[in-house]
Amino acid sequence: MPRDELDKEIAAGVTFWGYEEDGALVGVMGFQSVRDVDLIRHAYVLPSRQQRGVGGALVCHLRRLSTRTMLVGTWDAAEWAIRFYRRHGFELVSPVRKSVLLKTYWTIADRQIETSVVLANPPDDDA
Repeated sequence: MPRDELDKEIAAGVTFWGYEEDGALVGVMGFQSVRDVDLIRHAYVLPSRQQRGVGGALVCHLRRLSTRTMLVGTWDAAEWAIRFYRRHGFELVSPVRKSVLLKTYWTIADRQIETSVVLANPPDDDA
């Protein structure tokens, strides 16, 4: 992520948490409270450190920080990301509910809404 984009995300209220190994940053995950939910934003793990629990540790940390429904949006083609979040207790919301959530809690283009999914934890009763 370019520095100016990072600065904009921080100014918008995204708090970034990092995971270090031997003093090196190997993963980051953003957390943003929006209205009545908490969003997971910008989750990245170095390719060489993927499949080793880094992302899981970060998402567990964020879940401990939150007492509200947590949402995460990702591309519908990112099957690996969807599997990851499902392993950590998130469930896909219905396509209709997804559109409402994306328009309510994110600022994204309509084309991105069409190609995205939203997962909720706890699972969305309206799914």
